[in-house]
Amino acid sequence: MEEESDTREILSADALEQDEEEEEEEEGSRSGYSQSPPFACPFSVTVEPVLFLSMFSLSLQMPLYTQYLWDRISEDVGYNGTGGRGGCGNSTAEHDPLQKEVEALTAHWNLYINLGGFLVSLFVVILIGSWSDRAGRRLVLILPSLGLAVQATVYLMVMYLKLPVVWFLLGRICSGLSGDFNAILAGCFAYVADISDKRSRTFRVAILEACLGVAGMFASIIGGKWRHAQGYINPFWLVLATNLATALYAFLFVPESVTPDPGARLFSSSHLRAVYKLYASGGQGGHRTRLWLYTLCFFLVITVHFGTRELYVLYELSTPLCWGSELIGYGSAIYHMAYLTSLLGLRVLQLCLDDSCVAILGLVSSISSLVVFSVANTTGLMFTGYGLCFFFVAVTPVLRSKLSKLVDASEQGALFASVACVEGLCSLVGSGVFNSLYPATLHIMKGFPFLFGAILLLFPAGIIGALWCREKTTNNGETSVN
Repeated sequence: MEEESDTREILSADALEQDEEEEEEEEGSRSGYSQSPPFACPFSVTVEPVLFLSMFSLSLQMPLYTQYLWDRISEDVGYNGTGGRGGCGNSTAEHDPLQKEVEALTAHWNLYINLGGFLVSLFVVILIGSWSDRAGRRLVLILPSLGLAVQATVYLMVMYLKLPVVWFLLGRICSGLSGDFNAILAGCFAYVADISDKRSRTFRVAILEACLGVAGMFASIIGGKWRHAQGYINPFWLVLATNLATALYAFLFVPESVTPDPGARLFSSSHLRAVYKLYASGGQGGHRTRLWLYTLCFFLVITVHFGTRELYVLYELSTPLCWGSELIGYGSAIYHMAYLTSLLGLRVLQLCLDDSCVAILGLVSSISSLVVFSVANTTGLMFTGYGLCFFFVAVTPVLRSKLSKLVDASEQGALFASVACVEGLCSLVGSGVFNSLYPATLHIMKGFPFLFGAILLLFPAGIIGALWCREKTTNNGETSVN
């Protein structure tokens, strides 16, 4: 009997070792660069510059675009109190009906333009994200970059020719037809999932998140000073050039991470079925409940981040802060610096804490900053809120990593396509809710949308904490049985 027991243990160990070897071979076959670009990068850098450049152009454009809307609408309604000039600093400006009209119209146009772009991109991202599992990742990085370049071209035409602001909607739709920035996010995160193992995936995803922040920080500083010195048009030429450079880099320097299938079709219902199957079957090991709950947490977190981020510039331009373009640039730079501080904090805390605990601490940082923003009526208090959000980005790489570990290696493109679709939906919902809530609550509490966002973030904190406790209980039970 002892010999039979020993034999079974040996066979079980051999089978386990064989499974691990097969898993490593599978990961190696997917992470092996099956198609080299014209010029291979000599360093261990792949899609990080793609995400950096794309985020740089987006962060450079967003505050300038909102300020341009503010100035154009102010000109149309006859309001001359923008950016600390004219009536913004006066004690009666807070009750100026023209200023409130400008704020409301700017928020509403932000909503309309974003709605048009996101409604188009939601469907496209699912198609090209799932398609990339067979056709390769590089095309998913190149096509959206070219679409963003077309958007920047349309925006430049609006500024040069003084076209009505409704033409901004055309630029957003052109970008949405190519997948928009969310398609680049899906491609980059799926690419990292291809080339990393499960142990290092959270930190690799966090590096991509840090690229987002560092790019946004530089773009915010440059954009604020540049707009103050030369206006809007010259910075938007840099936006156009950066998007073209992103597409060129992806073509020349990014090796393919999956073996392309020449027969893969873009317009196929199989891509939609792949995403449906992912959430219907629950992925690897049947973790459907956790897949849905982590996706819900991701939805709430990103909705609050996107929704409140669009209001920062509008909140700072108006009374009582009356910030100019330079202060707006500094505030945005500190906000984006949190991506870098979150990466450093994540790396340190992973040595002693579980990923779920790190995500909860990130939510605490975000909630505290939003509460301060909701009552900020001075420049010092506003910067205090920016300082408190130093760790708020830590939650998103943890959630992306947890989702990635719940599905098979051949489903990473479909997963991150659905995650990018969720991000597009977050932008849609966040833009709609917060841009509608802001003008509706101006007479009650100007910072109420920030307080509302802080309350919403309590739900993902509770869900992540409950799942963490359940995982610990399950692991302890398995350990006691063994």
